[in-house]
Amino acid sequence: MSFQEDNGVRINKYLSDAGRCSRREADRLIKDGQVKIDGITAQLGDKVFPGMKVTVEGENIKPTGKHKYIMLNKPVGIVCTADPNEENNVVRFIDHDDRIYPVGRLDKDSEGLLLLTNDGDIVNRILRASERHEKEYEVVVDKPVTLDFIRKMESGVEILGTKTLPCRLVKKGEKAFNIILTQGLNRQIRRMCEALGYRVRSLRRIRIMHLRLGNLKLGQWRNLSPSELKELERQIGR
Repeated sequence: MSFQEDNGVRINKYLSDAGRCSRREADRLIKDGQVKIDGITAQLGDKVFPGMKVTVEGENIKPTGKHKYIMLNKPVGIVCTADPNEENNVVRFIDHDDRIYPVGRLDKDSEGLLLLTNDGDIVNRILRASERHEKEYEVVVDKPVTLDFIRKMESGVEILGTKTLPCRLVKKGEKAFNIILTQGLNRQIRRMCEALGYRVRSLRRIRIMHLRLGNLKLGQWRNLSPSELKELERQIGR
């Protein structure tokens, strides 16, 4: 982490760069009064300067010099949060030696590819450009997939007060298909299917950008390879 001598580092960026949590989660902790700078409760927008002591819920937070980049095959039931109050949070599930947190979300009822890291910069770059990045899912529904269903899904479905962006579907079986999205609305695929009279029976994310789940077993994780990380950085413009 590098401080600008005159301007310092915003507290949410400090916590993100230190691998404590994402900036969004940092803002929540700050609003909840859980963050202190030199013993004083921090406010949104406060800055940290060299020599200051930062704590979160009483824990001293220091910058980390080592970044970790992990791919997990998340099981159903694991929640994509670092919140310690959530018994089934993904950080506790992985139990990594370093403090890491999830990049984006994969809902509790779904399984598959999830990225985790302690590199706050890469998290923010991915989330800012999320609607330009493809994500692919394997989906099984409760009744036969028709051509009409495919056409409606691909052209966009009204959910959450908006129409989803165009996407691509490939039928994989009588009641199964793969879907490629460049969007990440809350429970998007499930809501799209429900709007067309279908219910999702299983949902598995198998790809984020160039990163593929491959043969990684359910519940297992691995570090990204150097080539995977290099391509990830290229795609997010770092």
